[in-house]
This record gives sequence, structure tokens and C-alpha cells, in this order.
Amino acid sequence: MITLVIGGDVHIQGRAATAFVQLEPLLKGADLRFANLEGPLDAASAEALTSAGIDVVSCANDLPLPSAGLGVLDHAGIAHCGAGANLDAAHAPAVVERSGGKIAFLAYTSLRHPHAAPPDFPVVAQAFATTAYQPDPHVTEIPGRPPLVRTTPVPEHLDRLIADIKRAKSAHDHVVVSMHWGLPGAELAEYQVTYGRAAIDAGADLVAGHGSRTIQAVEVYRGRPILYGLGNLAADRPDGLLAGCMLGEEPRLELIPVRRNADNECEPLAGDEADKVLRYVAEVSALRSAKVTVQSGIASVVVGA
Repeated sequence: MITLVIGGDVHIQGRAATAFVQLEPLLKGADLRFANLEGPLDAASAEALTSAGIDVVSCANDLPLPSAGLGVLDHAGIAHCGAGANLDAAHAPAVVERSGGKIAFLAYTSLRHPHAAPPDFPVVAQAFATTAYQPDPHVTEIPGRPPLVRTTPVPEHLDRLIADIKRAKSAHDHVVVSMHWGLPGAELAEYQVTYGRAAIDAGADLVAGHGSRTIQAVEVYRGRPILYGLGNLAADRPDGLLAGCMLGEEPRLELIPVRRNADNECEPLAGDEADKVLRYVAEVSALRSAKVTVQSGIASVVVGA
């Protein structure tokens, strides 16, 4: 079994170097640690990541990471995926070996910056979607009812994601897919479900979503978890989830809520505050038929069944 801790969005440039100190007991107890890296990166930010033991980051985001940032990660010994000098590099997995097994990490973004990135910025792996508006079926009886929003993956992006995952699964023991996607709030966009389930069908062991800035549901599809929204690990908005996963024949998934404190550090919640967040996770996940139990500040998700 390989233990993996996954966090959501991280944007720590200009923040305290101690951003993750409160989380170190949780982070350093795992074999591997992964998070989504947004925005610029300097040496001080990289030091905060390495001090926390972060092994791998996703760089597929709507907020562009300058090419120099990839060099900073390389110098710090932090593996990265989802961005590169060209499209092939952006779609190449970051591969890490632990406990005798090889884990391939792939990352994609469905969100995009309104302005094109400068030519010297890395290319990112895209998982875009199209949007259409379908009239409400009762609009003739009740004029003015809002339309239904239908979202569909861009076919060539979906095809390449599936091919990437199949290729990675054929060469490695486990595949983890990171998706930067979603809208704020509990409601999922249709394309999230389509991409997430397609990733599992292609061989992913776990899909970790972020980018909506809010915590969203967990779904267990074909015995594998899709974390639709981990929220923030260390970013401008406070709440998020830290997911503890066990990859292997008997997969396990546990969730711990985290929040940025007044000292700009991310810390685990406890007591009633933790249980309140996790009960919300259990409620929205139940709508997707996932079984989540909450006890003493930790949520356990039934997977592998």
C-alpha cells in the first residue's frame, strides 16, 4: 500500500514561510504529498513546499506559471505535471516511486485566463468544455424561467486525456489525475462528471479536483474516488480539504478540513468546526451516492466497493 496526501490550491508567494507548519504531522506521515500550485513561484515559496515535504505539484491552471517557475521546481527537486515547454511535455506524467510502486501524476485545466499567456510561458494540458443553454421545459407555462446549463468536454481534449491515462496506467502501478475545474458552490458542472468518470474508466486510481475555490462532493465511481472540489490548501480563500488516500488492493480515503489562520498558516480544524465542514461534505456526497461517515474531525469515505 502507498499512502498519499492530496491538497487543493496553493498560492504562497509573499506568504509566511511557515504556511504548512501546522500540517506537517499530517503531511510527513505519508509516503507522498501532492498539491495544485497556482500563480508565480519564487525560491522562498519553493522552500516552503520542500519544508512541508511536498513531492509533486500540478501546474495546469488558469493562473499562469512563468517558465522560470518550472526551473525553480526542478532546482528544489519537486516533481511537476500539467505544464511544459510544449504540449507533449505538458501531457507527460510526473512519476514518483514509493514503497516499491510507481505512481504517475497527470494534470489538466478546464479553466483558462481571459488573456493569452506570453509566448515564453509554459504550455498547459487542457481539458476544456463547451457551454450551451437549453430552455427550461416549463418555460412556456412560466415565462422567464432560467435555462438549463449544459456543458460538454471538448472532444479532442477528452480523447487525449483518456489516451494519456491509458498510456500511464500501462507503464506504472497507479495513476492520479488532477483537474482544475468547476464553479463556486456545491453544484457540479456536467463536464466535471464526464471528465472525472472518463478518467476512472481509462484506468485512473483517483481524480483530485480543485479550482472552484469551494469544497465539493466526493463520488465513488467503479470503486475509485473522484474528489470534485478540494478547495484551498494555502490560498486567498480559507477552507479546503486534505485528503489521505491509500492506493492498493484495498483503497481507503479519509478527509480532514483545513483553514488558513490569522498568521497566514494552514491548519487542520478540530471539534465542532471540523465536524460542521465534514457533515456538509457528507451531505453533498450522498447526492452522488457516496457513503461518508464523520467522527472526531475526520471523514471516512467508503471506496473500493
